[in-house]
Amino acid sequence: MIRISGLPLAPGEDWERLRQKAARELGLRPGQLGELTVVRQSIDARRKDQVRYVYTVELSLPREEQLVRDAPGRNVSLAQRRTYAFPAPARRSSLAPVVVGMGPAGLFAALFLARAGLPCVVLERGQDVDTRTADVERFWSGGGLDPASNVQFGEGGAGTFSDGKLTTGTHDPRIGAVLEALVEFGAPADVKWSHKPHIGTDVLRSVVKNIRRELIALGCEVRFGTQLTGLAADGGALTGVRAEGPQGPCLIPCDALVLAPGHSARDTFAMLRDAGVPMEKKPFAVGVRIEHRQRDVSLSQYGPAWEQLPPSDYKLACHLPDGRSAFTFCVCPGGQVVAAASAPGQVVTNGMSCRARDGENINGGFLVGVGPEDFPGDDVLSGARFQEQWERAAFLLGGGDFRAPAQRVEDFLARRPSEGPGRVAPTYRPGVTWTGMDSCLPPYISDTLRGALPLLDRKLHGFSDPDAVLTGVETRSSSPVRILRGEDLQSALRGLYPCGEGAGYAGGIVSAAVDGIRVAEAVAKGS
Repeated sequence: MIRISGLPLAPGEDWERLRQKAARELGLRPGQLGELTVVRQSIDARRKDQVRYVYTVELSLPREEQLVRDAPGRNVSLAQRRTYAFPAPARRSSLAPVVVGMGPAGLFAALFLARAGLPCVVLERGQDVDTRTADVERFWSGGGLDPASNVQFGEGGAGTFSDGKLTTGTHDPRIGAVLEALVEFGAPADVKWSHKPHIGTDVLRSVVKNIRRELIALGCEVRFGTQLTGLAADGGALTGVRAEGPQGPCLIPCDALVLAPGHSARDTFAMLRDAGVPMEKKPFAVGVRIEHRQRDVSLSQYGPAWEQLPPSDYKLACHLPDGRSAFTFCVCPGGQVVAAASAPGQVVTNGMSCRARDGENINGGFLVGVGPEDFPGDDVLSGARFQEQWERAAFLLGGGDFRAPAQRVEDFLARRPSEGPGRVAPTYRPGVTWTGMDSCLPPYISDTLRGALPLLDRKLHGFSDPDAVLTGVETRSSSPVRILRGEDLQSALRGLYPCGEGAGYAGGIVSAAVDGIRVAEAVAKGS
């Protein structure tokens, strides 16, 4: 396989030009190339007057080593694709593995086990994605919150109501298998080669539904509205799980539990603590959602060519003299700020985009890192209590009906309450209360965000736009705990396999899915 990188195309330029440029790199005619496979696309916007797409392609030809050696181009090399193969299972137990949680970690663990001939019992405390979507829409429209079916809980996990980003900082060979599976179940093919791939919440809902159908076809039993309530053990080994579902409480015998609870399953964390399962506090981040007009950000990022390009995003960070850091997280171009509460009396924000990313605004988490030293008390769940404290403060500040507190950046910097919007209209539903953010954030977080705004504006002009909207609070950037596991991926309780973002081992859809596959491998090796 020959790889050619660094091939530029101007926005709107014909794809035949890509073939011509690839041929020139090899010293061949375009007709000699055969089929080109795009393996990467990015945007080079360093010069605003000359923004370009940049491609990496691969192709197969006879005498590849000689062609690469003689190629006049400097960006030509031999490439060998790494393909992932799930190991042959050695598990001999007659008991079906149990998977708790249908976020990406749980779904991919169940999928790869089932494809290896080990169908699972899959428990999800929330509802199927169609029922869940209706429950969420009703909540956003001013109806009641269902604590078991919301943005955090239900088929697909919290990522179902997000941008569906598939970026990851890891280089695990299982990533390719994750992307291949997502495309197989309905994700756009470009997620395999886009520099910043995303599915979009609207498409992702269909993808997770198709994965569930595959699980059932492979012999898995899927139970919605069924929550893990306890563990049964003997001699330090798991013997079963207790659950509560539509038919009442039950005990499911099992010796392998893939526990992928999601980062908001605070009652599950408490059950594990009380059962003596080893856990530790973990750092996460707290802050707000910041919202700008998409056209302003795209113009700042891309210059005059912005209308010919996809909506831009950003990734920003800065360190302040006091040692605190601020950064952006989970940026949603053309998206909306969403109500992500999962319990009464608490306001939580997150961001979401559809595949088209065609909304008027862009939003992103604007966060400050916090760690165990910031959480009062010695309880391993003190981080979760810390989250709850500020979520309750936001609920009260918003008016007590799930409206979120909001403030213009200009007013936030001036330390005065806002009275209404400027050029940027907030997208959060069921609505916002114009106020000041200081009452729902720790003072050191407010101060860090204030210090960060002008610094980040130097990196992205317009980030501290006076009319940009801050909506709070965002507290669920990642899990507040880590459920400890050993090199064999098991807890000290044998047969318990903590997994994914909620267990403290991932930070996004792809990394959670990869962790699910890794844990599935460990289960398949078991007794």
